[in-house]
Amino acid sequence: METEPAVRLRLDLAYDGASFSGWSRQPGLRTVQGELEQALATVFARGATEQPAPALTVAGRTDAGVHATGQVVHLDLTREQWSALQRPHRPAAPRSTATAAEHSPEGSLVRRLNGIAGAAGDLVVTAASVAPDGFDARFSPIWRRYEYRLADTSAARDPRRRGHTLWYPGSLDARAMDAAARALIGLHDFAAFCRPREGATTIRTLLDYDWHRDDDGVLIATVRADAFCHSMVRALVGAAVAVGLGRLDAERLVAIRDGAARTSDFPVMGPRGLTLVEVGYPEDAELAARAEQTRARRELTARPE
Repeated sequence: METEPAVRLRLDLAYDGASFSGWSRQPGLRTVQGELEQALATVFARGATEQPAPALTVAGRTDAGVHATGQVVHLDLTREQWSALQRPHRPAAPRSTATAAEHSPEGSLVRRLNGIAGAAGDLVVTAASVAPDGFDARFSPIWRRYEYRLADTSAARDPRRRGHTLWYPGSLDARAMDAAARALIGLHDFAAFCRPREGATTIRTLLDYDWHRDDDGVLIATVRADAFCHSMVRALVGAAVAVGLGRLDAERLVAIRDGAARTSDFPVMGPRGLTLVEVGYPEDAELAARAEQTRARRELTARPE
């Protein structure tokens, strides 16, 4: 029986992390990977006997409670699985109103996964497509972008957004936070902001880090880097909060970064306000080279978050 992968698919996902124990599959716990892979096993149960259900490779493994609106994964299908997906299933809508995409194999997979894994409403597959040659969800990205929402005592607190906004019981100086955040940008060793892992590098390129208030006064952080080590984003947010309270200034924060050692000068903030918003990939012609470069660099290191 042929089991070599025939087609690689890219899936784009969004989820509310509050009810998941993170991305990675864990026995006895509800996780995003676990829900999706169980749904894939159901989808491909018919006509694909003796073939394992497709496994997922993710762009960035999110921790328990962290949300995503722009998560990316890939999965490899055998020829038999791809053929099974092309066979007619229950139509998404009458032919007169359904789009061609809805009747494509990719559209069928989106519809079926959302009907199984998305039944609770906190996990949605937003798109599926045949991946370009060389695409690897984990190793091909050139950056990831996160957003952190924090409502201090100066902000309007909307109960409808409490699930993905951290309510902070103090008043913060947004201008000082923004200045300190921008001072950290660049290629540096971010060990002071990472949970240590044996053999793992903590050198990262922080491409963007800034703070602003939205129309409701909620503080919004945008953090973009080539990759993130474990807990890095939430530690960066905690450092900015310490600045916003007047406990640190930008100069001291830069010195902490350059010291490359964990410190108790600031907390690691909770996951509620954190969302993976977007994963950036190079042009299709550069995907394979990027994946090879990244894979070689991480061979002796632990995986990023």
